[in-house]
Amino acid sequence: MESGLMSNGALRGGNDSVSTTSRSLSTFSMNPAPPRVSVTSPSADLEKAGAAAANELAIGQVDAWSEEEFEDDNRWFGDESAAFVGSLLVHLCVIVMLGLTPIINRQDPEAIVIVSPPVIEQYEQLQIVDEVTYSETAQDKVGAASMGEFAMAEASAAKFSEMAEIPNPVQIEPDVRGDFIVNNLFNEPVAPLDKLKAQKGKVGQGEQGAAGAVDRLTFEILQALEERPTLVVWLFDQSGSLHRQRTEIRERFDKIYEELGIVERSGGKAFKKSNKDEPLLTSIIGFGQDVKLYTEEPVSKLEDIKAIVDAIPVDSSGVEKVFTAVELAADRYITYRKNRAGNGPLRNVLLVIVTDERGDDIDRLESSVTLCQRWGMPVYVIGVPAPFGREHTLVKYVDPDPKFDQTPQWAEVDQGPETIMSERVQVGFSANFQDEPVIDSGFGPYGLTRLCYETGGIYFTVHPNRNVNREVRRSEIDPFAADLKYFFDPSVMARYRPDYISPVDYQARVKESSLRTALVTAAMQVAPTLDRPQVRFVKRDEASLVGDLTKAQQAAAKLEPTLLRLAAVLEPGMSSRESESTPRWRAGYDLAYGRVLAQKIRTETYNAMLAKLKRGMLFETPKNNTWIIEPADEISVGSKWERDAELAKELLTAVVNDHPGTPWAMLASAELKTPIGWRWKEEFTDLSPRPAMAPGNNNNPAPPKDDQKRMLQNAPKRPVPKL
Repeated sequence: MESGLMSNGALRGGNDSVSTTSRSLSTFSMNPAPPRVSVTSPSADLEKAGAAAANELAIGQVDAWSEEEFEDDNRWFGDESAAFVGSLLVHLCVIVMLGLTPIINRQDPEAIVIVSPPVIEQYEQLQIVDEVTYSETAQDKVGAASMGEFAMAEASAAKFSEMAEIPNPVQIEPDVRGDFIVNNLFNEPVAPLDKLKAQKGKVGQGEQGAAGAVDRLTFEILQALEERPTLVVWLFDQSGSLHRQRTEIRERFDKIYEELGIVERSGGKAFKKSNKDEPLLTSIIGFGQDVKLYTEEPVSKLEDIKAIVDAIPVDSSGVEKVFTAVELAADRYITYRKNRAGNGPLRNVLLVIVTDERGDDIDRLESSVTLCQRWGMPVYVIGVPAPFGREHTLVKYVDPDPKFDQTPQWAEVDQGPETIMSERVQVGFSANFQDEPVIDSGFGPYGLTRLCYETGGIYFTVHPNRNVNREVRRSEIDPFAADLKYFFDPSVMARYRPDYISPVDYQARVKESSLRTALVTAAMQVAPTLDRPQVRFVKRDEASLVGDLTKAQQAAAKLEPTLLRLAAVLEPGMSSRESESTPRWRAGYDLAYGRVLAQKIRTETYNAMLAKLKRGMLFETPKNNTWIIEPADEISVGSKWERDAELAKELLTAVVNDHPGTPWAMLASAELKTPIGWRWKEEFTDLSPRPAMAPGNNNNPAPPKDDQKRMLQNAPKRPVPKL
């Protein structure tokens, strides 16, 4: 009983404890504790009954609490809930980390194993000289100046060129003023191209006739025969202008077979084959508007070859498809150049072109070069020299049939230029550019010359009247030859070889330099010239004099804009002039800019001098009535023209001094001989009327009728065919 009262008192006096107990009951009401079974005495039952009464009283008091107190403490997220949620999150994180452990496991890098063979030491093999030769002739000079210059150049040269050169050392004498240190005492030695095995072809081999070219070709054919049997394919231009050369070459075939017999008797390699194949075979192709093969199978008999050449017809179309003929020949005889089980090609194949023009199918040049290079077919051309900076020349045509009039006629033929694009500005130093003498460029036309150069052949520039020592007069020109006034030494022109490269490579090379770009751009235009300007002005009265001066000024004023534009195109090239190392480009630019400036100054000062006379000038001698303007070195109308004149003279003089013996030097020298300025001269002109002419025409009387019958009749004359 006392315990029950104490319990009840405890419930009454401890609201906090009851509140805590009620909350615990509320929280765990869903999870009642399992019943426990025990055995007690009667006194214990009474105590339990008292305890139960006390519990009922406590519950009643709990139910009596206000709803506000109960709602204040009835929160869904308590301290135990927070702990539970935190524990849950921690365990989830641990589980996730354990699950991701295999993924982030670091992989071992791949192992790299380097296997190399053992190092084998290389030993230089000692070359033993088996034979030593020497010359018993005393040598006054050594090096490139000696008789053995080629061998000397080859021994020390890292470069090859068409001209051998070994620089001589510079000996510096001691000087009391101090020691002098000079750099670049030696130029790099250059060996001849003949000593280079993988050399390009040769260009600009001047000959006076086709016979000389055939003799050199004989040497090339015999060299090929020393290696293996050979096929020579002759490609003849069928135009009428080639009549003389075809006949001359036909007669030289004997020379080839005569040399062939000498080689056969000496035991040449091509004659030691076990088979009975002919060592030298010949095929003949003709080209014009069409291309025709005249030998279905190559022939070996000299009589057959001559008969076929004699039977080639003349093509009067004026079209020459030379590169098409080259492709046909190469395709036709490819089988001779294919390897035979490691024994090399069956035959050497040489292509020999005989023509006097540049060819009208230049678009097939690249494919022809590629085809001949691929199959090792060198191309040789017996051609003509290209005119310097021009496309056309005049050929002396004489009717090949003696039954017709043999009076020479002049026909225009396409034989140039020598470069892929024109590199010469067409400026006339006298009156008209077309009236200037046509001169030799030293090389053949670009397309055919490049074909020879790229395939390892030779281009022969044939002209029967070649003379490098003087001007060739027109009366000296042989029939079917071009009217060229001047020729140049091939050994001098070797340094000025054009760029024999593809059009794409050429354009890239031009763009590398402002000088080259300026020259090529200016060469696309034609510079106008004072074509025989009026130089005599008679003063009958003031009005007529002014009218004559105005008319002459108008002719000069038309030329000034074009000359100003050309000068503006060429002027930027001065920035790279000093850095230009190629002699051909340097000479071409200096000549072009110097001549354009000179022509510009002549035109502008001519106009200024006429304007000065229009403003009024008095005769020094009162009786004089005529003004004559004549070329002079003085410039009296403005200082700006004096500065340009000095620059023009400087450029032209540099061409003469730096490039002697070349077409550029010849034209620059002629330009310098023509004064740049003008001056006035006065004289008297008789203006009195002329006496009347006596009657009659002063002609010889007609011959008697019997004499007319006895007069010789001229042979009929035929027009010039297309060449």
